[in-house]
Amino acid sequence: MRRHRWRRRVLIGIGSVLVLLAWYVMAMAAFGARQVVLPALTGKYQVGRTSFEWVDTGRTDPLDPHHGPRRLSVWLWYPAPADAQGPHPAYAPGLWSKLAFGAPAGWFETDFGKIRVRSIEGAAVADGRFPVVVLEPGLGFAAPQYSALAESIASHGYVVAGLTPTYSANLTVLGGQAVRSTREGNPPDAGQHSGEGQRTGDRLATEWATDARFVADQVLALGQTGQFGGKLEPKVAYVGHSFGGASSLEACRVDARCAGAVDLDGTQFGKVVDAGLAKPFMILGAEDSCTTGACGPKATDQGGEQAVASKLLKASTGPHWQVVVSGAHHLNFTDYDLYFIGPPLRSLISLGSINPRQAVAIQNDYVTAFLDHSTRNTPATTITALHTKYPAATLR
Repeated sequence: MRRHRWRRRVLIGIGSVLVLLAWYVMAMAAFGARQVVLPALTGKYQVGRTSFEWVDTGRTDPLDPHHGPRRLSVWLWYPAPADAQGPHPAYAPGLWSKLAFGAPAGWFETDFGKIRVRSIEGAAVADGRFPVVVLEPGLGFAAPQYSALAESIASHGYVVAGLTPTYSANLTVLGGQAVRSTREGNPPDAGQHSGEGQRTGDRLATEWATDARFVADQVLALGQTGQFGGKLEPKVAYVGHSFGGASSLEACRVDARCAGAVDLDGTQFGKVVDAGLAKPFMILGAEDSCTTGACGPKATDQGGEQAVASKLLKASTGPHWQVVVSGAHHLNFTDYDLYFIGPPLRSLISLGSINPRQAVAIQNDYVTAFLDHSTRNTPATTITALHTKYPAATLR
């Protein structure tokens, strides 16, 4: 009799847990189905969006298993007239939607079909002449996952070319086909500052920097004819997150047109570390990293980040700014800050305690102020004055 009672209690307990689990999954799905609208534009322009696939025919892709020419998907965000109207494109159209987490992790994330962007599909280009910004993602990431930053920069009068590094991104789309990462393009030891990891990172940063310069060439060529004809300034800035930040610094080092570079929480690789940078640059770091050369309050420098950043800063002759954002972790510099990501998934990815919209605002304003200074010669005080607006950002 007692044994039957015990079994009944166990079955009731298991049933209760399953009911609670089912309720929790449904609740997370309901949150994930809510619409998310990217932050309002803060510049004077509306933003248009289009995309290209470009092939570097003069370069054999070292990351391609078939050794073909280097092919890249590039999304372009650009200033549109203030009164521009038209349909908003999908945040991640078609196969790009596979950038979202798959099941079961995807049950705890905003449905990408529910994310509304601010840009307008194929809008006219605004009157004026605009500098070019090449935007590089972190290792494994793709250009669409930085849409909030790209739209913000473009609204301030920049043509932003977001490239997705083929075979390094978890997903890119080329010729209507999904292309996944390879071991050569996304090596497991990338990001390490010792042994083969250091050599791998240096090689990959060089390849990505070559990608960025190629994309800058292609964008500037658009300024010769068509809707962009006569509307592009021959000034280029490079902005990147994580490994894209490292390659942005390296691209700026080797590109004479470069007006400046921004590294968003990326530990540095490439020859720029030893050679330094003679152009203006900025490093925005998380509170748990040492990418600015000074470890944040929650950082444990186990990978040599601080020593590498310090070497870069010491070797550089160009003006530079280092900003540490309290409460921000590595992925607060991506659109992940704006999605709904429920527990326990949120605890497994690098998002800090900072209010998501504030984190995005800090990043966007610092990047824009730096770009205005480096490409348009606005006073450097427009950068330093932001600390008053954002006490969470410590300028070093």
